Amino acid sequence: MLNWSGANRLFILALVLLATGVPATAAMRCERLLSRLAEQLADAECVESPNLTTANPDTTPADNSLPSLPTGAFTPTTDRAVISPGPPNRTPTTRTVPGIQLNARMADDPANQARILIRLPDQWNGKLVVAGASGTRSEFNGDFAWSDFVLQKGYAYVSQNKGVLNLKIASLNSVTPPEPLACRLNPTSTFWVHFHDNDPGQPFTRWTTFMIGATRLGGDALKAHYGRSPHRIYAVGTSNGGYQVRRALETAPKLFDGGIDWEGTYVDPVAPNLLSALPPAILNYPDYAAHFDPASTAAKNILLTGYPPDIVSGTNSFWGLYSAAYWEITLCQWQRRLDPTYDTYGSGTESYSYVDRLSASDVGANLAAITTTGDIERPLITVAGTMDALLPINLHARAYARAVAAAFAEQDGARDDERRHYPAYRLYEVQNGNHIETYKGTFPQLELIQPHAQRAFDLLVNYVEQGVELPPDQCIPRGGAIASSPAQPGHCADLFVP
Repeated sequence: MLNWSGANRLFILALVLLATGVPATAAMRCERLLSRLAEQLADAECVESPNLTTANPDTTPADNSLPSLPTGAFTPTTDRAVISPGPPNRTPTTRTVPGIQLNARMADDPANQARILIRLPDQWNGKLVVAGASGTRSEFNGDFAWSDFVLQKGYAYVSQNKGVLNLKIASLNSVTPPEPLACRLNPTSTFWVHFHDNDPGQPFTRWTTFMIGATRLGGDALKAHYGRSPHRIYAVGTSNGGYQVRRALETAPKLFDGGIDWEGTYVDPVAPNLLSALPPAILNYPDYAAHFDPASTAAKNILLTGYPPDIVSGTNSFWGLYSAAYWEITLCQWQRRLDPTYDTYGSGTESYSYVDRLSASDVGANLAAITTTGDIERPLITVAGTMDALLPINLHARAYARAVAAAFAEQDGARDDERRHYPAYRLYEVQNGNHIETYKGTFPQLELIQPHAQRAFDLLVNYVEQGVELPPDQCIPRGGAIASSPAQPGHCADLFVP
């Protein structure tokens, strides 16, 4: 029963809506939902939407639309295009999905940065999809790739920002670091940013905390709105969001029925890992780029580290795109968080040696705290491209598959009363797929991963709910699809096929 003030507020709202011609039941549903989640949310906005897909431009807020935040901290419109291919290859929106959208902060976050997005379709299938976020992106990161896809199938959708805002501009033109935590875009850039996840109180351990917290909060929202909890919950995510999926299934498996990991970040204190693999690429690329000679020592050093081969087309270099936008800035971001005593630009990003730093700092322990163990307890599918030059498949997707196999092998030695039933795990490798879908516009030889990740989601659901066996591990050929009887079972024989 509502107290008098609550009832009075609803009555007045109903009168206002009646006078303006807006259906009272619509806004009253939002009022009721916000009331029931009041202790869990802060700065909440609830909207009755005629269409929850991105066909409705109001679904995704404009960049920098939260006036209390610095430029770059909240960039939803940019974020949704980061992991999804451009038109005409984005998820088609062929259905209108009316429902409720709720944007808010998670009230229990002491840093006041954790944000959540909840979309509740009127025609609900009883199931929930929870999405991780790539990079340091916002809760709107999966709008094109995941939200549009699952909402049209009737799923409720929840996403979060890993408990952290994106970044702020430290300097538009500086030769040296303008402040202690600044990271430059690449070795020749004078543009610097400050990532909020390098701030005090923002350890990467929070990424798992808020993936799990958003799942629980989303379940509460569904129960408050529909009157019942979801009977299935699936986790999806790309890059760091894929990492979130892995850790969620490793640490809170009872919350989920399965997950899709699209090129997740592999984390292990035993190299190779991201901190050990990026410096050789940063170090060798300038010498290689002087002549783009694939037989040069610099090119061989990059390949030996585990990277896929370069593609050169005119003045465009595939490695060059990654060098310009991802390699050094990613190393800086992770090193400043996990090994903050290293002199990033004094000693040099290209000179960073993870093995040497193990005895000089706490970097090993910091990585161990966020490691991906492979000890999953729910079905999981990894989809990854052979041409990923940010998280190379040999060092990330295949490494995680080996971690899963090792975790299962440990169970073989356990007593019968301790041994769990092995959950299904599959690795589907996309021949010529890479980390950045839009790069296919520059290099047509590349293949998109999104359609295979979405197909893997449908296969996972059929496995969980209908018992349909998952296709085996395989290499998905160029122009092909996940097959029950693949032509190339296991790994792709070559990282690049012209």
